Amino acid sequence: MLVIQIILLFFFLFAWSRVFRKYRLNEIKLKELVIWSFFWLIAAIVVLVPNFTSTIAKIVGIGRGADLVIYMSVALLFYILFRVFIRLEKIENNITKITRELALKDNNKKE
Repeated sequence: MLVIQIILLFFFLFAWSRVFRKYRLNEIKLKELVIWSFFWLIAAIVVLVPNFTSTIAKIVGIGRGADLVIYMSVALLFYILFRVFIRLEKIENNITKITRELALKDNNKKE
């Protein structure tokens, strides 16, 4: 086993422990725990069995396993960015709504 594999595995284990801790503190839901656990498990498999990505890459018509990992990573990051953007828009709308309600209540008290 290469040194980089060991380092990455320890990092993945650390990252998963942070996810599990968030779950135990009720900061994330079971669904999120399962999704992140699956993500870190796949990452560990890719590190432990590097040819795994090459095999999958050939099945989907991509030349190298590293290219597959990069393509999938970019797609995942764009999806996460989209989800964050949607959540941010929702929060902004809620803040606007609450601010309007507070302003109307404050205006009614003055009259």
